[in-house]
Amino acid sequence: MTQQMETTRRIPLNRDRVLAAAVVLADEAGIESLNMRRLAQELGVVPMALYKHIANKEELLDGMVDVLVGEIDPPVRDAGWKTAVRLRVLSARRSMLRHRWARQVLESRINQTPAVLEYMDSFIGMFLAGGFSADLTHHVMHALGSRMWGFTQELFDDPATPPPASVPPEVQAAMLREIAARFPNIAAVAGAANHDDGSVVGQGCDDQFEFEFALDLLLDGFERFHEQGWTSERAKLDR
Repeated sequence: MTQQMETTRRIPLNRDRVLAAAVVLADEAGIESLNMRRLAQELGVVPMALYKHIANKEELLDGMVDVLVGEIDPPVRDAGWKTAVRLRVLSARRSMLRHRWARQVLESRINQTPAVLEYMDSFIGMFLAGGFSADLTHHVMHALGSRMWGFTQELFDDPATPPPASVPPEVQAAMLREIAARFPNIAAVAGAANHDDGSVVGQGCDDQFEFEFALDLLLDGFERFHEQGWTSERAKLDR
């Protein structure tokens, strides 16, 4: 262990190394455990050494998002817009699943870094290259929302999912009966499909299936509107 720490200290510190270590620390210990002092310990340096490369915690988080963006596959060449968009969204989702902290950090960012803006610009470019008007693409991006980053809000996690396994079976049954009685429509819909105990969101729906189902539904709708030459009412008035 001592030899490993000595070897680590001999490697020159730079911004990329600091960000890579921050990502590993967040992956292993959670984003709540990430701070400059803990990160310095992991790198075998004093905290002040980090500030030569990262100004503060916010810049560190911005840089970690840039690392995540760099993991997302570029658009597939010579593929139709629909295939290219689908593959890129699913690549973003794989990155999200590797880094469970990423959603929280992405949602907390106020100012977008050049790397994030480049990703967004490239993402929009897939639709424009597919012949979409700027007007339709504007609304497409609103509809996709966070799916561009590979995540969506989960709907049926709570209160319709079963209680934790630690709750006695008879209490679980009573709780589920009460939910079904008070919220019959939620209970009927939430129980209409098999649930996946290994879901990313815990005990709940098969979130990968639901994510791809919604993505394909949106892509089919975008394709139909594009083929129809759809234009928003506001764009018609501006002509």
